[in-house]
Amino acid sequence: MSMRVVVTGGAGFIGAALVERLLSEGHHVAVLDNFWRGSPSNLESVKDHPCLTVIEGDVVKPSDLQRCHDALGRVDLVHHLAAINGTKWFHEAAMEVIDVNVNGTLCAVRKATAWGARFVLASSPEAYGENERMPLLDEDHSRFPSAASHQRFSYGASKYLDEVVVQHAAAKGLDGRIVRPFNAYGANMLGDAYGQVVGMFFRAVLEQRPMMIHGDGQQTRSMTHIDDIVDGFYRAGSLDVGLDGSSLSGRSFNLGSTEEVSMRSLAEAVNRTVGSMAVDCVLGGGYHGDSQRRLPDTSAAESLLGWSCTVGLEAGLGQVWAELQAGP
Repeated sequence: MSMRVVVTGGAGFIGAALVERLLSEGHHVAVLDNFWRGSPSNLESVKDHPCLTVIEGDVVKPSDLQRCHDALGRVDLVHHLAAINGTKWFHEAAMEVIDVNVNGTLCAVRKATAWGARFVLASSPEAYGENERMPLLDEDHSRFPSAASHQRFSYGASKYLDEVVVQHAAAKGLDGRIVRPFNAYGANMLGDAYGQVVGMFFRAVLEQRPMMIHGDGQQTRSMTHIDDIVDGFYRAGSLDVGLDGSSLSGRSFNLGSTEEVSMRSLAEAVNRTVGSMAVDCVLGGGYHGDSQRRLPDTSAAESLLGWSCTVGLEAGLGQVWAELQAGP
């Protein structure tokens, strides 16, 4: 059945890819984005789609969210992805990160509740804080350091509070689900100083300068291709109940590859992918509070959503490189 869907942050990296999937499945979509980090170019392939409405606005303004409802006539589902992301921002703009992430979620949840819509929150593995248990279970506890030491967890703590908001609303009747995407990567991700590591590495290759690897390069992440991430979001929003017949409201789902890779190994894999354009790798830099490991337990997503990670790292990097070479 065709749904009417609001995607906040729908011009961002993950949001735009999700919008493409929703449209391809026959749904009507209203995108709300202020284009601060998201870009209309991410929606270029669907900009003329008859079932798409793009609204420039701010998720912390209820009136802008209401414009999405008015454009669609009704709202069946809200995918809430609008947020300030990027490690450099966490340290440089902690107050803005908290403001947008928490207040934006409060506004979006209140609107979804008023509309009687299903709600999917894009949370983050950062919501676990410094939890050192691996793999990270969907319901593992969060652990945060003293705020006096650094402000990296302006983002992680805001995502934890976002989850509190959704769980509280779910207890009062909202059909709210939580998704934690682990280290999504793809050709449209940002590769500037405020972006993410795969984007930064490929930008270094394109500019033929050394890749900067933070720390000693031994820290690990679970790099997950954008197609797999989008599939998880889509399933979390479209399924009425879990595959076992249970309610999905109040459930959290980790979406991530179980292929744990060090940052040094990731840089080497990028160099193998680009062949003759390979560049040097340099160790240095980094941020206070960077996690040493990040590995998800995805059993809930697998058993309740029927989700699995299908794109391996080497294949995914190859796909990214092919898209970057092909250009817009």
